[in-house]
Amino acid sequence: MTYILAIDQGTTSSRAILFDENMQRANTAQQEFTQYFPQEGWVEHDAEEIWESVLSVCREAMKDADISADQIAAIGITNQRETTVIWDRTTGKPIHNAIVWQDRRTAEICDRFRKAGCEDDVTAQTGLLLDPYFSGTKVKWLLDTVPGARSRAKAGELLFGTIDSFLIWRLTEGRIHATDATNAARTLLFDIHNGVWSEEICDLLDVPMAMLPEVKDCAADFGSTALFGGDIPILGVAGDQQAATIGQACFHPGMMKSTYGTGCFALLNTGSEPVESKNRLLTTIAYQLDGQRTYALEGSIFIAGAAVQWLRDALQIIDSAPQSGELAAQADSNQHVVLVPAFTGLGAPYWKPDCRGAMFGLTRNSGRPEIARATLESIAFQTRDLWHAMQGDWGDDANVVLRVDGGMSASNWAMQGLSDILGAPVDRPVMQETTALGAAWLAGSKAGVYPDRDGFSDAWSLDRRFEPEMARDDCEAAYTRWQRAVSATMAF
Repeated sequence: MTYILAIDQGTTSSRAILFDENMQRANTAQQEFTQYFPQEGWVEHDAEEIWESVLSVCREAMKDADISADQIAAIGITNQRETTVIWDRTTGKPIHNAIVWQDRRTAEICDRFRKAGCEDDVTAQTGLLLDPYFSGTKVKWLLDTVPGARSRAKAGELLFGTIDSFLIWRLTEGRIHATDATNAARTLLFDIHNGVWSEEICDLLDVPMAMLPEVKDCAADFGSTALFGGDIPILGVAGDQQAATIGQACFHPGMMKSTYGTGCFALLNTGSEPVESKNRLLTTIAYQLDGQRTYALEGSIFIAGAAVQWLRDALQIIDSAPQSGELAAQADSNQHVVLVPAFTGLGAPYWKPDCRGAMFGLTRNSGRPEIARATLESIAFQTRDLWHAMQGDWGDDANVVLRVDGGMSASNWAMQGLSDILGAPVDRPVMQETTALGAAWLAGSKAGVYPDRDGFSDAWSLDRRFEPEMARDDCEAAYTRWQRAVSATMAF
């Protein structure tokens, strides 16, 4: 049996998933790592701890399955996007903790450039907005703040990368400094139309271009690693949301997926031509294969599964995430509690980084079930915000079906509620490890182990379709309450 090793480096944990030659999961290992919050709105990771966790889970997955390096045809990597690392070219050691995609410390930098009239040009080249979410202003902050960093970067001593690039550098023992087009497209430094780093934006943010990695196709030669007992090529790389888009086989224009992890990220395949959003969505690269870019509209929600973690860890009203749906089902239907989970600001289509969470409609009878229901409903409402924005940019197609994945997609209650609020079908696949599967398919297809796009699409299998059941008047009333709550939260 031949295997593909997928490294899924996420926001809260690192995982290694072994897929067999039939694209079935053979074994998994997972390890959480520390989240650092130095100040309000700041989020950091120790990149060394991430690296050690990746090594550990890969070795554990191989050992537990009794699989050796010579049985692994290739490695695919998928990663938390936008999280920013700068490291020493010689030692490989980071000069500072990684700044996580959720981090809001560069809001003032973004405001300054926005007020200077820079955003339109940045958006025209990158498809992105001037927001702390993206890597470019994080790089600027590090170079401005860490003593000596800017002069060292200009001298060619420092390298920048998102987590995929940092892992590739370490896996290849400093031989390869590379990334793929999907991760490059999330940095705020990449011209998505011409497929090159933007000299103009690098000059604007004062980022030396010598720091930047080589940009490759998603399925390409990213070097090889000998750290697992033999030489294994790295043949696939994609940012987590693009990897999920691939794993959901969304290869045709108009196909849409939404991943429910720490945040929620919806991507709509728009084909070979980028669509400029009129509704503050992002224009991004869905994937790049054989030198051909396929574009997508993306809506980014910062808090989805993290809101359920909030119920568990901060409020302590559940012991585990699956209990949220069970508790929500017990809620009083006559109460209309609304949670706006803007714990780290609001993402698309609002883009309010300084906004903070709020809850509305509380009564003396409001309790754990009503708060749990409001939490899960907030994720459906935010998805509908994105759905409407995408329809406005792409065209209102009543036949669009949303494919879902991520941890929360396992909740029947949450997915039924999502279908109700959208007023559209929601499809959950049998293989819910779609992010890892996307990375595995990229590597496996490049290695000649897995089928081409058509064959992979044919292998996609439906677990369950959720159809709308809520009366439309009730749905519209609930969504109107949500819109009022969001307006009040942003005005606070």
